Amino acid sequence: MGPTCQWRTLLGLLLIATAGASAASPEDFLRLPSSAPRQLAPRFPRSDAVDLIRALNLHPADASSRGGRLAGAGDAAGTLVERPLGLASMAGSGGPSVEDLGHRAGYYRLPNTYDARMFYFFFESRGHKKEDPVVIWLTGGPGCSSELALFYENGPFNIADNLSLVWNDFGWDQASNLIYVDQPTGTGFSYSSNARDTRHNEASISNDLYAFLQAFFTEHPQYAENDFYITGESYAGHYIPAFASRVYQGNKNNEGIHINLKYYDIRKPCVGSLCYDFSNLEKFLNLKSVRENLGVGNIEFVSCSPTVYEAMLLDWMRNLEVGIPELLENDIKVLIYAGEYDLICNWLGNSRWVNSMEWSGKEAFVSSSEKPFTVDGKEAGVLKSHGPLSFLKVHDAGHMVPMDQPKAALEMLKKWTSGNLSEPYSSFQKLDFTM
Repeated sequence: MGPTCQWRTLLGLLLIATAGASAASPEDFLRLPSSAPRQLAPRFPRSDAVDLIRALNLHPADASSRGGRLAGAGDAAGTLVERPLGLASMAGSGGPSVEDLGHRAGYYRLPNTYDARMFYFFFESRGHKKEDPVVIWLTGGPGCSSELALFYENGPFNIADNLSLVWNDFGWDQASNLIYVDQPTGTGFSYSSNARDTRHNEASISNDLYAFLQAFFTEHPQYAENDFYITGESYAGHYIPAFASRVYQGNKNNEGIHINLKYYDIRKPCVGSLCYDFSNLEKFLNLKSVRENLGVGNIEFVSCSPTVYEAMLLDWMRNLEVGIPELLENDIKVLIYAGEYDLICNWLGNSRWVNSMEWSGKEAFVSSSEKPFTVDGKEAGVLKSHGPLSFLKVHDAGHMVPMDQPKAALEMLKKWTSGNLSEPYSSFQKLDFTM
């Protein structure tokens, strides 16, 4: 979540204005680690990064020193430490317990780093977990935690006003085995004691995510052959193409466990502060009982990190579309969806780059007709699809489609993962469960 489209064009003006701000004091700036690329100016106004995050009604904080070293988070590189969640008493009475459902959280000690740990949640499907796909969700920013989506969009729970958890009737775990990752390092509960672990580009980020997947499927081999989907929103429009390409190349080169990559979707929206209220997220995740349950020690949770945001400045202007055609040519299905009322990363802009993308099916896609996307017999969006490429405009939705239109978003996931995006979804195909 963050200004990934229109603000890209404004970024050059922002940097020019910064260069002329000679009256600014040194403490107004956040310095890059010494390993940062030399072509980037050594200073960037921290206040601008904070203001942009606050404009989205999120909560900025510096992620460079948010607590001490976490015991048990894996001392050896490549180690994954996971624990079951015990939040059942917080989820209300009735229905299955969290333990029965297989809810877990953990840390992965990233290889090829000085001290980086990647935090994640994993929720087994409430449907047919042995057959349902594995879905990984990446929130954007850059530097915003995937817990924003977990607790406010498509996770199993929502946070109530009294900071208790209530079941989400439209959680994506109803149709998938669901992973949320805090990335890059310094985001959410992910951390490092060494500033040299700060990431600056998609190559390093996608390598970290690929290494995590290898460790995850080693820990959970029963899911290694399930279909695998990459999803996300906002700046994940940068993360996802690079990550999908890394998975594809890993499979092609027979690196480690073969990951059954079938599809990925891209969501690139932004919105102002009037629409969403995330104030309970940090309150809840910083409760002592919750932090103890998650095994995160004394690390303070922050929604978005200006440190990570600023470190990724060079990546903002990189065109990640260039990697998508190769995926399409290899029949990896791509879904791009956008809220119809998203004003900054709007559906028109997304539609135009999708239609102008060069690949063998371009002409057929451009000439294909639009079809209504229906939920409960009513039009919930407009779909354009040909071969492995689909574009969906979701009605009455802004930045966070699963939050604005949760039922439509869940229906989209069900149809998409069952291979029937343009057809009505039959519940017997994948889901047969009670809450």
